[in-house]
Amino acid sequence: MGMLYALGRGGAVIALILLAVALLKQLVAMVGFLLALVKFAVIVVFVAIMVMIVLAILRDRSRRNSASEG
Repeated sequence: MGMLYALGRGGAVIALILLAVALLKQLVAMVGFLLALVKFAVIVVFVAIMVMIVLAILRDRSRRNSASEG
């Protein structure tokens, strides 16, 4: 009977270790997904700023052309 009790305790410890490993794997996957999301957001902000700069340059050129003509 003592042997079954010892194996039961060992099984519980192994189950806890495997549960911790599984949770850590999910945590790593979630952190990876969040980092990818942050990278995507940085790229979107960068593209938006570049578009705003190009539009500002074009607007300034348009104003200079209309001022020089008139």
